[in-house]
Amino acid sequence: MRRRRNAKIVATLGPASSSPEMISALFAEGVDIFRLNFSHGTHEEHAERLDTIRRLERKTGRPIGIVADLQGPKLRVGTFAGGPVELRAGNRFRLELKRKTGDAEGARLPHPEIFAALEIGTDLLLNDGRIRLRILDCSEEWADTEVIAGGELSDRKGVNVPGVVLPISAITDKDRDDLRFALDQGVDWIALSFVQRPEDVAEARRLIAGRAAVLIKLEKPAAIQRLDELIDLSDAVMVARGDLGVEMPPEDVPSLQKQIVRVCREAGKPVIVATQMLESMVNAPAPTRAEASDVATAVWDGADAVMLSAETAAGQYPREAVGMMNRIIRRTESDPYYRSLISGDASRPEANAADAISAAARQVAHTVGAAAIVTYTMSGATALRAARERPDVPILGLTSDMRTARRLALVWGVHSVHTGDVTSFSSMVQKARAIAHREHFAGMGDKIVITAGVPFGTPGATNTLRIAWIERE
Repeated sequence: MRRRRNAKIVATLGPASSSPEMISALFAEGVDIFRLNFSHGTHEEHAERLDTIRRLERKTGRPIGIVADLQGPKLRVGTFAGGPVELRAGNRFRLELKRKTGDAEGARLPHPEIFAALEIGTDLLLNDGRIRLRILDCSEEWADTEVIAGGELSDRKGVNVPGVVLPISAITDKDRDDLRFALDQGVDWIALSFVQRPEDVAEARRLIAGRAAVLIKLEKPAAIQRLDELIDLSDAVMVARGDLGVEMPPEDVPSLQKQIVRVCREAGKPVIVATQMLESMVNAPAPTRAEASDVATAVWDGADAVMLSAETAAGQYPREAVGMMNRIIRRTESDPYYRSLISGDASRPEANAADAISAAARQVAHTVGAAAIVTYTMSGATALRAARERPDVPILGLTSDMRTARRLALVWGVHSVHTGDVTSFSSMVQKARAIAHREHFAGMGDKIVITAGVPFGTPGATNTLRIAWIERE
């Protein structure tokens, strides 16, 4: 099941992709990580999908990662008694905490935390940013606004407050219930939605207690202001461009995407680029040329993974979408410009043994023409540092911890393998040779570069490099 590419594919499961046959087909087309979106579906539905993935994992012998994506706080207006209303630019519109139903003159906004953060001149965005209201006057229970950009408004449309840090936790009561369920089911990653500040990540880490890795979704401008702190506290990052594009000018999102990817690469943290990557394939069997270029741009930037959302969850062509994304990644990575761009944007190694060995492994593999770099890792740290170097050969991440193997499925260039422990140099070399050959990464006479930590089994203690040849037993 070797993927002949470095960037990974994350696919969201939903009504269009829940059968065992479709999940197996998506995996065969190239999915490395499956996303369970807890904004939709029941616990029973998610449990069935998760069980299907684990059965597929056992059948194929390939670790498969699973992300549980928590809904987070959803801010919405109330309902409208007479159906949708049309807001016209220049008109007044009143938002009230205790109002029962809405009409053309006002609506219920059942979120006291929004009123607490409002000031005169603040803008509110409704319905994915299509409607813009400006605060003229406000209190803790109401706000009078002017319609700056109008449009149709209907029941429970979303509300965004750009540029304001709202006094709410990123984890709601629903999220806590979903989190308990997801952890009991053994998911590998927990994705936090609408993270605003480091305290949000700290709260999640306390609740998760090491049972899964933490993936933060960058959707709020407030999070960008504390980017370094948030990345430092997380295990991986998602560039959620949909909500970023609502709360920020669209022209700012591409450069922000590059900034986030660059900072994550520097920190050695996996980064996913998500939202509307092949959006037209929800209803069409092929993407637009602009969408293909969008995926390629994320790959050129050095993102660890690219993600499909509605394309696989609810689209008419889920299998074709994965196959298309797989082909775009492979074609992009085969371009000579790709390697020069990735190498030119490489991060400087940090002054420690693990980075010194990882940087040396990349250079040695290139110099001797090795077929692969093989890393032994318990926590995944060794494989992460190897991937940070973006070597021009594949990385085999060998680990005796299945949780680590599944998490590494997200990491650029890493083919993770669940295997037994090693206790000596000779067994380390023998196992590395055997697995590199078995997994079709190296043939007879090929060289491999092996990195590990001694004493064996010590997390984060990469201090050994070895060159070995594939030989007949």
